Amino acid sequence: MASVLERIHRANRPAFHTLTPKQARIGYLMGAEILDLPRAPLPRIENLQIPGPAGALAARLYAPSDAQLPVLLYLHGGGFTIGSLETHDSLCRQLALRSGAAVVSLDYRLAPEHRFPAAVDDSWAALRWLAEQAQELGLDGSRLAVGGDSAGGTLAAVSALHARDIGLQLALQLLITPGASAHADTDSHRRFAKGHLLDAESIAWFFRHYIDEAQRSDWRFAPLLAEDHEGLAPACLILAEADPLVDEGLAYADLLRANGVPVELELYRGVTHDFIKMGRTIPEALRALEVCGQAIRKALFTE
Repeated sequence: MASVLERIHRANRPAFHTLTPKQARIGYLMGAEILDLPRAPLPRIENLQIPGPAGALAARLYAPSDAQLPVLLYLHGGGFTIGSLETHDSLCRQLALRSGAAVVSLDYRLAPEHRFPAAVDDSWAALRWLAEQAQELGLDGSRLAVGGDSAGGTLAAVSALHARDIGLQLALQLLITPGASAHADTDSHRRFAKGHLLDAESIAWFFRHYIDEAQRSDWRFAPLLAEDHEGLAPACLILAEADPLVDEGLAYADLLRANGVPVELELYRGVTHDFIKMGRTIPEALRALEVCGQAIRKALFTE
């Protein structure tokens, strides 16, 4: 991991917080899969349009077979400001390949053009649509899970809360290095503020683009602050030790357990945020992908 960080430092790429959102999106896209596994071939990959609250949303379906498969809605990371179907294509292929389930990746609206709660509204709309209309894709919407990494992990956690509230039964919430608190003020945010891939200045930049300070106590941004965590879908949390977000991920796992939610927690030592997308170099990424695949398979295929 230290070697990876050193190579990234030598590449001298500008930090996100020094760029415009458009420039940051281009930079993230160019570097997103350099350390990721090669894009695995799958028998079924389709670009889709899903109805959203403000118009059609682009999405991509990954399926390891043509059977009527259960489905995971995947919400990509990127601080609510960057990231796309392309930046997380390899990861979604791996999740489908290793789980045997279909994965639908959503291109939700990004800030600052679409500020909070646009990404939340899009995620909720896509989840409801899959539950009701998955058969249009030849999928089984009665066996449904939600997942995401980083900001997408926040959106997945919030979507699981919403699903509970509207009576939608989810089999799993897969939360990979998620954000869960409101103000980036935990000890891990201080410990890993600089030099560990996701810097404090970039987190602040993402948040400024996405949400007003006065809105940050809204549970749709900070799921730790939701009033009730009982009755939620079982959770699998994948956390990284050297990640500013690790403390809030641990706190969320503890809160779910305290409210009777089954939790599988995997904390990977010595790695940073976004490590799961470094499978060419970081062995822990391969182990984490396998854990994700097993969790999805167990939740969606076990009667």
